[in-house]
Amino acid sequence: MLYYISKPFKWFFKLEAASGLFLLFAAIIALAISNSNLSTLYFSTLNKYIFLGINNFGLKLTVIHWINDALMAIFFFFVTLEIKREFLQGELSNIKQAMLPIIAAVGGMLVPALIYVYINFGDSETLNGWAIPSATDIAFSLGVLSLLGKRVPLSLKVFLTALAIIDDLGAIVIIALFYSGDLSIKYLSLMLLAFIILLIINKFNIKKFLPYLIVGIFLWDFTHNSGIHATIAGVLLAMTIPHRKKEKDFSLLIKIEHAISPYVAFGIMPLFAFANAGVSLDGLSINSLFDKVPLGILLGLFVGKQLGVFVFSYVSIKLKMAEMPNNSNWFNLYGVGILTGIGFTMSLFVGNLAFVDNVQYMDGVKIGVLTGSLLSTLSGYFLILLTSNK
Repeated sequence: MLYYISKPFKWFFKLEAASGLFLLFAAIIALAISNSNLSTLYFSTLNKYIFLGINNFGLKLTVIHWINDALMAIFFFFVTLEIKREFLQGELSNIKQAMLPIIAAVGGMLVPALIYVYINFGDSETLNGWAIPSATDIAFSLGVLSLLGKRVPLSLKVFLTALAIIDDLGAIVIIALFYSGDLSIKYLSLMLLAFIILLIINKFNIKKFLPYLIVGIFLWDFTHNSGIHATIAGVLLAMTIPHRKKEKDFSLLIKIEHAISPYVAFGIMPLFAFANAGVSLDGLSINSLFDKVPLGILLGLFVGKQLGVFVFSYVSIKLKMAEMPNNSNWFNLYGVGILTGIGFTMSLFVGNLAFVDNVQYMDGVKIGVLTGSLLSTLSGYFLILLTSNK
């Protein structure tokens, strides 16, 4: 029985671990290219416009926007499928099991944001990046945890997975509420209409993905023009994909999740990392880290994340609101808390939204995210390594 229960988790961890390595390679290659003779080609290609459509019917965006708006909508679609499944039948479906990662995730989002706000208080432009250090990169963090093998009990891996999924849910809410532009009533109405049609398709228990996909494409276009970030279309679409526990023989949600997971893990996420991690290090010095934006992100990820996750976890366990993960101790729980400071993909994504009108801050965002994530990786890995049994 235990084998069958843990099998989906083991599959997921292996996928995320390998994806984390791909992300790392993509980021390293981006940094190398952006600081070589190919840097001009790299940045000019990302800013090149590409038209997709027929005649006058279509959309023209830069390469970087196709990646960040269109491909990342698929990423958020996948993430929301995971969240929905977890709440319906996974770790988050049992409130007793879900309490610890939920409380820890709240601390892990709140404390980093407060640290960033404290450092950037009084500057309305840089203050807009307050949510950047609140995110956790599930692929990177689980990838690092998997390198420790059997030193880490399955319960801690499940805890980190659930925490990162709740983090993603928080990021989705933040993007929808705080990083939307001027709203268009016309396109918001069309968005609502498309979403209602998807709910009707769900109500009739349609088990083919094609009808959802066709309406979803229109939903994405309406969302892109509405002033709400286009990735929210992926979230809305995923919410309507059916997953009924009583139908044990078939779930469209699980079928789609398994079908697209390799493409998201080994295609979309590394491509996003490659397109967004490139930053010129020319003229960079240690003093650059003390600028308000990179410093707020660095301290938010490396200090705020571990403090928020661990303190909130510690208090909730001591007050018997939640339970300590099986076969774990305070040291490796704290180590996992440090690993949540690996923000990378989600932090870079939120950074792009926060400073879409102030691109001069984006180099600082990248420096802060990369440095904070690196420190969290090394510190969390070695703490768990030294305090866990083989």
